[in-house]
Amino acid sequence: MAPLGYGKRAVTDEGPRRRGDFGHLPEREAYLAAYIDRLPEGAAIDVKSLAKAQPMYGQAAVRAGLNGLSAAGHLRRFTEPRGESSQWVTHTYFSRTARDAAWWAWFRAGGAVEQPASEPVRPARSAAYRALAMVGAADHRMMLSHADCEELEALAAEWLAQGVSVAHVVRELTFRLPPEGVRCPREFARKRLVDKVPPEPAPRPAPRARRIMLCTGCDTPGEPEDLPGGLCHRCRNEDEGREQRVERWVALTPAEVHAWAGRLRQAVRVPEGSSR
Repeated sequence: MAPLGYGKRAVTDEGPRRRGDFGHLPEREAYLAAYIDRLPEGAAIDVKSLAKAQPMYGQAAVRAGLNGLSAAGHLRRFTEPRGESSQWVTHTYFSRTARDAAWWAWFRAGGAVEQPASEPVRPARSAAYRALAMVGAADHRMMLSHADCEELEALAAEWLAQGVSVAHVVRELTFRLPPEGVRCPREFARKRLVDKVPPEPAPRPAPRARRIMLCTGCDTPGEPEDLPGGLCHRCRNEDEGREQRVERWVALTPAEVHAWAGRLRQAVRVPEGSSR
């Protein structure tokens, strides 16, 4: 990854990846474009980093390849302010779609001017639409058209609203298809989306408190009601026993204390001639 504020930046208005996205490019440029396309946002895509990260091309070839991608309309590099600070950083923007000079000029202006008519923006598709579009790729017997996906989009969105994933929707629409085949994939998908819609998710239990009480004496964890005064049962009993012993000693008279001390000295006295 590049230092904060540098590295790869993706442009807006990007469609899904497709086979042959870079088929119009020479072999080297197509390889580098496919490699950069799969790098995460913020990845280092300078010449040295790319040459070190992939085994096919050295620095000179990578530099030439990046220049070729720029000429083909896939790359642009801009220096721009970093947030509200006075620091300026260099961003390299990558576009899976080749853009002409007019589009990049529009992008450089921050999209503040009207976008060139030569490249209309495709509306961003919802996750529900994309899930339906993936069904045919998972099983050709369930191939849905663009119109089918738009018609069923609201039903698929209801599934996603229940917390299931796109992959789960695709799996449910292609699982155990009739052996005789599917006559109308759109209506088959509609029936499954209606009949098998998952239930509303159960309410989650209230989260436990982030703080856990520990016994002041021995660090035993417990609920507040188990640790009255911040002490567990064992430490609480030890303290009570200690208090009782102290009270017993305080109740003795001076004569009783001297007599008790004498008995202790007598008990530990060593007879003459014995070894310690």
